[in-house]
Amino acid sequence: MNFLNPVTTQTWTNGRHMVRCVKVIQETWDVRTFCFMAEQPVLFFFKPGQFVTLELEIDGEPIMRSYTISSSPSVPYSFSITVKRIPGGKVSNWLHDNLKINDELAVHGPVGNFNVIDHPAEKVLMLSGGVGITPLMSMARWFFDTNAMVDVEFVHSARTPRDIIFHRELEHIFSRIPEFKLHIVCERSDELGDAWSGFRGYLSQAMLELIAPDFMDREIFCCGPTSYMNAVKHLLLKNGFDMTRYHEESFGATPVDVQEEVLEHVEQAEAQAEEFDVADMLSVEFSASGKSVRIQPGETVHSAAAKLGLHIPKACGMGICGTCRVPLASGEVDMEHNGGITDEDVAEGYILSCCSTPKGNVVVDF
Repeated sequence: MNFLNPVTTQTWTNGRHMVRCVKVIQETWDVRTFCFMAEQPVLFFFKPGQFVTLELEIDGEPIMRSYTISSSPSVPYSFSITVKRIPGGKVSNWLHDNLKINDELAVHGPVGNFNVIDHPAEKVLMLSGGVGITPLMSMARWFFDTNAMVDVEFVHSARTPRDIIFHRELEHIFSRIPEFKLHIVCERSDELGDAWSGFRGYLSQAMLELIAPDFMDREIFCCGPTSYMNAVKHLLLKNGFDMTRYHEESFGATPVDVQEEVLEHVEQAEAQAEEFDVADMLSVEFSASGKSVRIQPGETVHSAAAKLGLHIPKACGMGICGTCRVPLASGEVDMEHNGGITDEDVAEGYILSCCSTPKGNVVVDF
């Protein structure tokens, strides 16, 4: 005899979703967590470490910005992002100053290759700097809530004691499971004079050997400022670490070096434009808009849309955030993405327009 009622709750899938802010938590003096739910119950399952892209309007201008989910899918009916107020940061300051309980907004996702589901291991080393703790917190919460049989060394670097995000929760989680070990490194004591008796300064080889002597045997997940991640990678490479076992998260605004590389490609394309025969040009048709354009080989679907004045939403421009996903109706493309689209989406015929270059004539359903 069945005493269970059938569950009719919807499950989260990558796409555009309307959500409502249900809670705002002040984590530190400049960091807040925003919690979201859907009006109709939705099971927000995702892979711990993945992220969403917020669709916002600031000063009348549409803006997309990606944030890691800091909560765990083990708490399934809501999800949270944790945002640090950045001096001069347009989006982070707007969120801190304006996003309130009951406000609604659209989110895209979840997406991302940086997660613990796709890279299972019995021994894990988590390295985070500053607000880079957010994806690793999601992973730690997931391991804790699911009673995972994982040996975790969690190392977090903060500027001062008052900058330690999730401090009390970290102490709680890591006090209850012997296989979970917490190590916090503070660059210095804070201006309020709070003493710090733990590791001080910057993560170094000597410090890492003290914290996790077996770090060479662990699966490593790293997130933090670019300088922090570069220092970690340099340390690991110097020791001959197998970098297939190193995973890092990086997304957001296109880095300067990537922007310069893009500009360089544009200049090269313009310089070579006269060398292309008209017969080599490819047709990109946007069936829903009833428009088409001819482009040179190597140009992206997104740039083809822009030439027609069609605005396909885009955030990162590097195939990370998944915002520019569109259905490919016919034809083939080369898509060099960075985790912003799932295998299931690809199987269903979706592409990321920012990093897809047509192999021949294509039709896009947009």
